[in-house]
Amino acid sequence: MNSSLPTVAGRTGESAGVKIRIGSVANNKAAQSAGERERVTSMATTPSAEQLVGILRDTIVALVRRDGPDLSARQLGVFLTCYLQDGAHTVRGLAADLNVSKPAITRALDRLGELDLARRKVDPMDRRSVLVQRTLKGTAFLRDLRGIMTEAANTAKKGGESGAAPRKVANG
Repeated sequence: MNSSLPTVAGRTGESAGVKIRIGSVANNKAAQSAGERERVTSMATTPSAEQLVGILRDTIVALVRRDGPDLSARQLGVFLTCYLQDGAHTVRGLAADLNVSKPAITRALDRLGELDLARRKVDPMDRRSVLVQRTLKGTAFLRDLRGIMTEAANTAKKGGESGAAPRKVANG
């Protein structure tokens, strides 16, 4: 036996490797069947495009009607990118991710900064770069946004449209 192989539970790496691989295959099969169950379940509950547009509309209307910040689509896109994607965010990176100009990102961040939903800080590692930081108020706004969207989605599941009459969608 090769004593340089790692040991697991007192076995050499060769024997343990087989055992680990067998365990991984079993775990993969369990994960696959769980994934299949989830996919089947989600197919049954996946909202239609019309329902998704309704959820979006109801969410935006609720945001506009409530006391609090009223964000443009670009500002909301920048905000959600900063809060939902892990890692450090820079003006340059956000512009690339959202496929918009750096000045457009700067204007959106100006507004988010005024509302204390995000703040900018010079990158200490590269003073030419500006990092975008999350704030406590921004985290609270995201929590509220999730609650509003959940309520809109639950309304859509029940088949209602927030008490509104059915809407016709205009073509093109």
